[in-house]
Amino acid sequence: MWQLGAWQPLEQLGYNAKFQMQELGFMPSPGWNDKIVVIGIDNASFDKYERFPLSRDRYAQLLQVLEPSKPAVIGFDILFVDKGQGDEEFASAISQTGNVVLSMAWDERGQPLKPLPEFRKNAAGIGQIWHSPDPDGISRRAALYAKNKPALGVAMLQVYNQQTPASLSKINLPQPIAGKKRQTVWLNWPGKAQSLTTYSFADVAEGKVPSRAFTGKLVLVGVTATAIDSIRSPFNQNSPTSGVYLHAALIDNLLNSNLLKPLDEKLILLLLLAVGLGTCYVWEHRGVVGRLTLIVGLPLAWLLIACCALSCFQIWMPAAAPVGTMLLAGFGVQLRDHWEKLQERREKQLLMSLFEQYVAPEMASLIWQRKTEIFHNGHLLAQEQVATVLFMDIRGFTSISEKMPPGELFTWLNEYLNAMTECIMDRGGVVDKYIGDAIMAVFGVPFAHTEEEDIRQDALNAIDACMAMHKKLKQLNRRLRFEGKPQIKIGIGIHTGPVMAGSMGGSRRLNYSVVGDTVNVASRLESMNKTVTSENPYNLLISGKTYAYIRKHYRAQSVGATQLRGREKATMIYSILGKERSK
Repeated sequence: MWQLGAWQPLEQLGYNAKFQMQELGFMPSPGWNDKIVVIGIDNASFDKYERFPLSRDRYAQLLQVLEPSKPAVIGFDILFVDKGQGDEEFASAISQTGNVVLSMAWDERGQPLKPLPEFRKNAAGIGQIWHSPDPDGISRRAALYAKNKPALGVAMLQVYNQQTPASLSKINLPQPIAGKKRQTVWLNWPGKAQSLTTYSFADVAEGKVPSRAFTGKLVLVGVTATAIDSIRSPFNQNSPTSGVYLHAALIDNLLNSNLLKPLDEKLILLLLLAVGLGTCYVWEHRGVVGRLTLIVGLPLAWLLIACCALSCFQIWMPAAAPVGTMLLAGFGVQLRDHWEKLQERREKQLLMSLFEQYVAPEMASLIWQRKTEIFHNGHLLAQEQVATVLFMDIRGFTSISEKMPPGELFTWLNEYLNAMTECIMDRGGVVDKYIGDAIMAVFGVPFAHTEEEDIRQDALNAIDACMAMHKKLKQLNRRLRFEGKPQIKIGIGIHTGPVMAGSMGGSRRLNYSVVGDTVNVASRLESMNKTVTSENPYNLLISGKTYAYIRKHYRAQSVGATQLRGREKATMIYSILGKERSK
């Protein structure tokens, strides 16, 4: 019945809720079949006979009283294992009645507890009374067959079918399944035990009940006294009833063909898979409001379907497992979204930690939007590309630093670096690093530019940044002169060529940087500003490759071909004279 593991307690609650809804009138309740009657050995019978078990002659007396009323079948939910007073009378009454079904069971060692031989030989049938409540104490199942022995209710209906004329339809009874130790079914409890017609054993034995009350009936005889053979049903959870009503419920379900029919386990697993995947798909395509609607709507819709299947077709559809699957699937998608956002936040923090201090805010946003092009597994992808590298430093910085107090020098230098950095970032440059008073900047990273026009624009941006720095430096120097502080003179070198760009460093500290011969050339050009004698108004030297990209926009003068340290070939060098005049 319960093959859904951890969902078992919740499924049991769902089973209980079905009958509670019937009791409250929210679902139709079939009620007990009027062909079933219980004769109970109740408290009044105990008081009258002053002993239990009753002597066998009392049961003989009961059968003698019932025989004239022609009940269809009489079943005893009582074991007659040991010899006792009145056995002969009872055996004779069983033989005379001809439609008595007796009970059997098994002891703790699995040994059968059968009726006495003199009772068995004349009984119309023998049925087992195995019963095992669920862990919460509610009796939801009955064993149609246990060790190939029919249940008491099944045995009674077998006798009932034998007595039914061939012209009338017989009760369709389940057959035993070979090799199955115990064949259980879910009980569709018809109602409270109190609502089933029940008479006191003492009253019936003394003829106080009209004989017509038993004519054609399936009569169950069992103990109904308080605290003896008690069970709990979904209708009697807080006030236990008697075990005889479990057999009555099975008979009722078989008579009405309304046993609860559980879905096949394989179908349930497929159903849960479909529910889980379906919920994930729907959840994935909904916003916050849509998800809040789904978290309420989907479970309610499923419960409504389950109630309809139960009421109309007696099909028991699991409730807790699918609803739980829906909620877990939704929670899983939500958790995954949260995890992805968390990972995205971490990636953004890492990416921004590499760039945010060295690029303009607009560039930082663009980098994040296009992160998949350059970012993978916590590292920037190392990629070869063409970029324009700028090197600059302060002329005579060593001499200045000797003359200024450290604190004042620190402030002075930061003012300069801040002003120059703004000019670089405003034109799309990336500040690669600060090396004391020196700045290394790159134009054309981190996104690789392959089109010539893009590479040309990178070179132009670098020269434009230099022009802006020259202008800003004039303003800064005027203020420094007014404050009596040393003025700043810079030298700049620019070269365009291939570089390798990516994150560099250890796992505990990463920096974005570029390396390659292009960087070395730009650094050498910056140093040459100290020795160039030709006109160089901006103290800005560029390579022949950079000049090729900017010559239509800036006037330049050739300084000549120079053998730079570390390079085999001579490098053409140009000094920038100013912006090309518009024609």
